[in-house]
Amino acid sequence: MDDDRVTRRRVGAAEIRRANRGWWDTDADDYQAEHGAFLGDLDFVWCPEGLREANARLLGEVAGRRILELGCGAAAAARWLAAQGARPVALDLSAGMLRHAAQAADRTGVRVPLVQADALALPFGDAAFDTVCTAFGAIPFVDDSAGAMREVARVLRPGGRWVFSVTHPMRWIFLDDPGEAGLTAVHSYFDRSPYVEQDEHGVATYVEQHRTLGDRIRELVGAGFRLVDLVEPEWPAGHEGIWGQWSPLRGRLFPGTAIFVAEKPAR
Repeated sequence: MDDDRVTRRRVGAAEIRRANRGWWDTDADDYQAEHGAFLGDLDFVWCPEGLREANARLLGEVAGRRILELGCGAAAAARWLAAQGARPVALDLSAGMLRHAAQAADRTGVRVPLVQADALALPFGDAAFDTVCTAFGAIPFVDDSAGAMREVARVLRPGGRWVFSVTHPMRWIFLDDPGEAGLTAVHSYFDRSPYVEQDEHGVATYVEQHRTLGDRIRELVGAGFRLVDLVEPEWPAGHEGIWGQWSPLRGRLFPGTAIFVAEKPAR
């Protein structure tokens, strides 16, 4: 990407929605070709470090639970949850990613309901789910992530759990580079300006949001959640894969992923 096509600037909500839906629709095939083998068709991988729900059990008991996978992509996690006896629904803004979810359902024979919708306007009733989860979906891409938290709280039953993974906020200090250039701090941690890729006319084609750790906690508390845990997966020995900015070099020095585990208090 040319330097003049990448910037940090404020972007309106409508432009963000168009950009990210268009990006994921266009990039869905390439994304799956590059990362599909790592994510699997029937697996729940929380992050590029390779932490799996089968080992971490961040969702707690899932059998029989109504679970919404938010920003599901190809919905591998939702299919894994279904195989564990859960009753999942997989939601994504991108028709391109949901097409891959349907294809993976054909390959595995494990089918879950697929819904195309915006995380800021979930098409479900109040208290419709026991658990909501996402691995890098939705939250980093919406301008009003506090509003997304409130929507999750609305559709979650009292006592339900909300777990989401995002790029670790401290990563925004560095360049998006898996090599040595990505070890030097160049941005202010406190600059919340989104990362924007744009076309030759200055129209956004991809937008990702930055929030600090404190911002995320305030969003959760403001939506009525109680923070249970904040998981920062360490880079595992023997893992030599590179995923975008994630690499063994950086992963062994500082965290790349933050996983927030929260609960909606029981009444």
